[in-house]
Amino acid sequence: MSNKSSFDFYCLWEELSNPNFKLAESREFKIDIVPTLTEKQKLYVYANEADILNVALFGMTAKEWKDNNPTLDGNMRDYANILQLVILVNLENLNAQMIKEGLEQKERLEKLNIIAKEQYSILQNNNGIKKIEKLNNNHNTKLLD
Repeated sequence: MSNKSSFDFYCLWEELSNPNFKLAESREFKIDIVPTLTEKQKLYVYANEADILNVALFGMTAKEWKDNNPTLDGNMRDYANILQLVILVNLENLNAQMIKEGLEQKERLEKLNIIAKEQYSILQNNNGIKKIEKLNNNHNTKLLD
């Protein structure tokens, strides 16, 4: 279980079993899962659009993720949760529109990172997303049986 998944699990458990749990405070903490871009990341020229999206949402390129996770097969998107994948699809569409509008890479990256944080904040407790995650978890559990 990833750190983010563990955090989500503990928050859900606390929310269900602890009447004194401070959900609002946990939401503020969870927003940090979409990292803030460093100045170096903003200035770097990325070789492909996929890495712009990866950095905007995950805070690292595919190569950086692979270097940090050499024992894992696949790529970072294979390990993303449903919420991250929903946000990623939204970012892909927005990035395409920004390209059509002629925005430079640096400006797109900064805007996409801000949008990723906003969407994470809005969607993290969305009932539809939670239902999809539950269906996905049930499906994955059945595959393991």
